[in-house]
Amino acid sequence: MIKVGLILGIAGACRTDELINLTVDDIEDVGSSLIVKIPNTKTKIPRIFVVTDVGNMLELFQKYLSLRPPHVSIFLYYKAGKCSSQPVSKNTMGKIPSVVASYLKLPDVACYTGHCLRRSSATLLADAGVDITTIKRHAGWKSTTVAEGYVENSM
Repeated sequence: MIKVGLILGIAGACRTDELINLTVDDIEDVGSSLIVKIPNTKTKIPRIFVVTDVGNMLELFQKYLSLRPPHVSIFLYYKAGKCSSQPVSKNTMGKIPSVVASYLKLPDVACYTGHCLRRSSATLLADAGVDITTIKRHAGWKSTTVAEGYVENSM
């Protein structure tokens, strides 16, 4: 769940609410990529993004998806090795970055919140040379100032 949350969260600059509300029906597997629709956003403007097959991301996602019942939330709790019908909470989803930071033994793990997924997405795009208009469209920001505030300086 943590890996799939990171993949979708960073690839789509997703808020934790957007992730926990994703259903199996919002994701279309087209073989070489996933088309992800975020129908319910904070700004009320639906977004679409694509996850391409880098590394084993699609294989990992497909394996995770095969464990889910159809037409339900993507992120469900597991108990005793079985998938429950209870969706993962916003708080659990928001802790994914701190869990990863802890695993990587990074300092100040409490600083890594669910919002880091949006910040990481914007920063990765900017580092790849993507223009600010495209970054704004990708994350659903209207303001250039807000979008620029999400882009971190990185080496």
